[in-house]
Amino acid sequence: MLSIIPESNKYIANIRQAIVDAFGRTEEAELVDKIRSSPNFIPQLSLIAVENQQVVGHILFSRIVIEAPQQTIPALALAPLAVIPSRQHQGIGSKLVQAGLSKCCELDRAIVIVVGEPNYYQRFGFQTASKFGLQSSLPLPERAFMALELKPNPLSNINGIVCYPDYFQEV
Repeated sequence: MLSIIPESNKYIANIRQAIVDAFGRTEEAELVDKIRSSPNFIPQLSLIAVENQQVVGHILFSRIVIEAPQQTIPALALAPLAVIPSRQHQGIGSKLVQAGLSKCCELDRAIVIVVGEPNYYQRFGFQTASKFGLQSSLPLPERAFMALELKPNPLSNINGIVCYPDYFQEV
């Protein structure tokens, strides 16, 4: 049976391996390591999908900010979402996203930003970030740069730049 639980130290190596397997490279796993050792890490928002004591998926939400005129708005970056290849296309990623967004709401977070496949993330309510007047500090394809409001209108009348920490540039 599949369980979605917060990461714990006993799973760190398995999480890293699951991310490497999912992406076929190490950059995303290294990103998670860097986030985990940064002040932007929120332990409750690093969730794993576990089945028979095996990590089959992982999702991470970490602190970022939106720099707007006269204000800095807190937000979360959803990155990365990983499911091991043998378990992809079985709903595990969707369960991780749903559990993660629920946890974000429980923690009173208002905004989530993701860079990903629009057809996948739109089903959770993500919309192109430019619709909210947002730009990215990273060079990203507009259609893949998306935002989700978890509360009513936290992005209304905001024109700002989503400021990713430097370690995101290495992915």
